Amino acid sequence: MQPPRERLVVTGRAGWMGMGRGAGRSALGFWPTLAFLLCSFPAATSPCKILKCNSEFWSATSGSHAPASDDTPEFCAALRSYALCTRRTARTCRGDLAYHSAVHGIEDLMSQHNCSKDGPTSQPRLRTLPPAGDSQERSDSPEICHYEKSFHKHSATPNYTHCGLFGDPHLRTFTDRFQTCKVQGAWPLIDNNYLNVQVTNTPVLPGSAATATSKLTIIFKNFQECVDQKVYQAEMDELPAAFVDGSKNGGDKHGANSLKITEKVSGQHVEIQAKYIGTTIVVRQVGRYLTFAVRMPEEVVNAVEDWDSQGLYLCLRGCPLNQQIDFQGFHTNTEGTGARRLAAASPAPTAPETFPYETAVAKCKEKLPVEDLYYQACVFDLLTTGDVNFTLAAYYALEDVKMLHSNKDKLHLYERTRDLPGRAAAGLPLAPQPLLGVVILLLALLPVFC
Repeated sequence: MQPPRERLVVTGRAGWMGMGRGAGRSALGFWPTLAFLLCSFPAATSPCKILKCNSEFWSATSGSHAPASDDTPEFCAALRSYALCTRRTARTCRGDLAYHSAVHGIEDLMSQHNCSKDGPTSQPRLRTLPPAGDSQERSDSPEICHYEKSFHKHSATPNYTHCGLFGDPHLRTFTDRFQTCKVQGAWPLIDNNYLNVQVTNTPVLPGSAATATSKLTIIFKNFQECVDQKVYQAEMDELPAAFVDGSKNGGDKHGANSLKITEKVSGQHVEIQAKYIGTTIVVRQVGRYLTFAVRMPEEVVNAVEDWDSQGLYLCLRGCPLNQQIDFQGFHTNTEGTGARRLAAASPAPTAPETFPYETAVAKCKEKLPVEDLYYQACVFDLLTTGDVNFTLAAYYALEDVKMLHSNKDKLHLYERTRDLPGRAAAGLPLAPQPLLGVVILLLALLPVFC
């Protein structure tokens, strides 16, 4: 059974122009998608508040608040508020692609709706939360909003897959390939018909090649009568237990509780259940950095309209070859060596206060007694960062695998996936060029969008 697909198409200026009078609702589909593509390029600590402006506009015009086709004045008021917000943050957003895209997008929408720049503005509206005691799914919730119930009607039990990202950073793909990658900056983990996940990785120390995840953005796309479009965002020292609009479920639709956020440990562990697509996401903050793990049906994983556009979908394709690090080779070269030889063997600049090899091994053994790739990743991270919290990152990553992976025989992996030049691993198409190529392409297309 193939669930109905809803696709958001980004078509540059044509996308904005397609949202003429009476298209207040359709406008909402375009903007978060474009924001997802562009918003994470600035550093995670950027003072630019464009995401706040996006969230306020989205909250004011989505769900039950979406202006009707004949309610142009209300939509214009929301656009003027959006424009005012962007002007207030203009000084801190110079050079921010998301900011400039928003400014030009607002101008286009105001032109299409014949909105004047002068006039009343609307205040950001809070989403209506479900009444107390409505934490469970409604008994009359549409069956399509429960993936497994809907699936069983047409075929056997769905096959589930797992993807995880943790540490400096280590990636386990949906096909159980295990890689250690550089991937500094913004990279998409998942990009299919139902949701997008993007991470931003920043250097652990100034001048170091060791990076870790400092920012995570998840977009759950609008789906039939189940959920409104929802955006979740976490950053260093900020692991919220709600979507960016303040809600904890899928919005105002009949099956809204098929998407829910649960805070397991305040500021440290959040779980998102998306039952309408049979998906569970775990986000943690360990030390200063974030970890990500997901359990998803193969059918949803492969729900991609254009495979040629999925080149940077890391959970599916893995990291590009030129972004991979042979951390097993590093591990072998450093066994039994002292700190001086370790520094010479490291593929990344060593942190000022790293652990001696024997100490790193002992600390990782305490949490990870099986010498699998998670144990080796732990040792690698301690040697390259000097941050003991990376031990816990590897430990919790393995715990998430135990909870989310459907094949208990594949919990432990022992051999890192080695992609050969000129070939793609596991029969998948070749990984594309790194993010720099995407940045160049977006910059080249910016006049089309604007």
